[in-house]
Amino acid sequence: MRHPRLNCSSVLGLLAVSLLTTLAPVQADPVPKTPGHRLVPGYAGAPAEAAPLPGPPPPQHPYLAPNGSNGMHGDAAASDTHPYPGPLGADPEVTSRAMATLGGECATVTFDRAGRIITVCGTFTGFLVKLLDPKTLRTLAEYQLAQRPSTIEAITRLDLAKIFTDTSGGAYAYLDHKDRLVLADSRNHLLRLAHHQDEQGQWRFTVTDDWDLGAYAPAGCVSWTSLDPTGECDPVTSVVPDWDGRIWWVTRLGRIGNLDPDTGVVRTIRLDGEEIQNSFTAGPDALSIVSDHALYSLRAATDGTPQIIWRRGYDRGSAAKPGSVNQGSGTTPTLLGDEDNGYVAITDNADDRMNVLVHRRDGELVCAVPVFDSGRSTTDNSLIGWGNSLIVENNYGYANVTTLIGGRTVTGGAARIDIRADGSGCDTVWESPVRSPSTVAKLSTGNGLLYFYTKEPNALGIDAWYLTAVDFRTGEPRWKRLTGTGPLYDNNWAPITIGPDGSAYIGVFNGLVRVADRP
Repeated sequence: MRHPRLNCSSVLGLLAVSLLTTLAPVQADPVPKTPGHRLVPGYAGAPAEAAPLPGPPPPQHPYLAPNGSNGMHGDAAASDTHPYPGPLGADPEVTSRAMATLGGECATVTFDRAGRIITVCGTFTGFLVKLLDPKTLRTLAEYQLAQRPSTIEAITRLDLAKIFTDTSGGAYAYLDHKDRLVLADSRNHLLRLAHHQDEQGQWRFTVTDDWDLGAYAPAGCVSWTSLDPTGECDPVTSVVPDWDGRIWWVTRLGRIGNLDPDTGVVRTIRLDGEEIQNSFTAGPDALSIVSDHALYSLRAATDGTPQIIWRRGYDRGSAAKPGSVNQGSGTTPTLLGDEDNGYVAITDNADDRMNVLVHRRDGELVCAVPVFDSGRSTTDNSLIGWGNSLIVENNYGYANVTTLIGGRTVTGGAARIDIRADGSGCDTVWESPVRSPSTVAKLSTGNGLLYFYTKEPNALGIDAWYLTAVDFRTGEPRWKRLTGTGPLYDNNWAPITIGPDGSAYIGVFNGLVRVADRP
């Protein structure tokens, strides 16, 4: 097996890791800032007034926790909306918590019935499932998952890109209707974890179900005891339930399967020569999955076998762009409306300008809208969808936490695209210069604000990160609040999540940040 040679980018990455190790002692609290945070504005703008958005919410999935609290994209439609009113910018306070010596980023943030956070945090020693206090971010319980093969490869082959282009291992987890976290770990085991408080008042996680998918998704991956394995390594990327209760999963190398949790029966198909690096969505009628070649609609056949209803190829461009994980769409499909009059939307990877693509649920293309500047457009984050509106952000130029060190930033930009009421096409409503390098942005339908995680260029080399609120209706910025400075505050593809108490949570490289209006 070929071992990449140590090049300039690898050296930069290793120096950055060395720096981060120095800055982040074990169990540091809060996430440490680099010098310069007193030389940049702590707050800009003015508090917004809540203006809730009209319209029906996405349908509530019967096997998921309530919409807004069950996964990375908020709901089964991947609308990236939350019904809770987020912070309005009234003297917002910032709380942060470092979760590991190195790494610790908490990606998927979910909430149980009592509002406690259940999250998965990635560290260099393995992923941690954590139960957190939603205000202090204090750890109440944790469960250690296996270390990802990509981390071992990054260490042994001096290639950090292995980590930053790996979406497997539990990052795409979901909370089900019984407050159990469901994920696939790096061994390709499908797990359901419950949490409870014992007689002494201590919280604990318990594995209630453990299904080995190794016979269907080979896990012959690098490990500390096998640095040069000969078997196939095909990690599970994401898991999502359908409306009949089957648990579906996809792998990086194009395997699609589902498991009946009552019988343990697994059914699979494979998309030969195609990769799946994003999550997927589940409507009442079908699932939508995007590979690096095409958008698919699927449902289970009578015996449970995944069945392709339709396939629509798209312009995948000539190569992966800076700011994308692979050569293909970077978006989880977004569902709008219902199965009879609804749409499914993604972006493509066209060379000149990326397009927002909207299809009817039967696969018919409604529109392809080019966005952002020529030669400088890509996204690796899901579209936000509400009503007939879609929000897209530009991630062109971002690769990992070393990319923006020294006051650098990305081209940036966000746009709102609306599908016409008669379904005859789509129009650009507004464009914003907001620079959101890599976050999964969110919309609070409870107050009408979009939330981005932004970084502006800085001539002094200060890396200042902000939670920025933008008006959904007009695209105008309302306010921004400094969360911290330095690479430990880089969110590195993690989402913003609006909690039931109105707080905004941002996964950052070293842990989790909370922004909330001061009482």
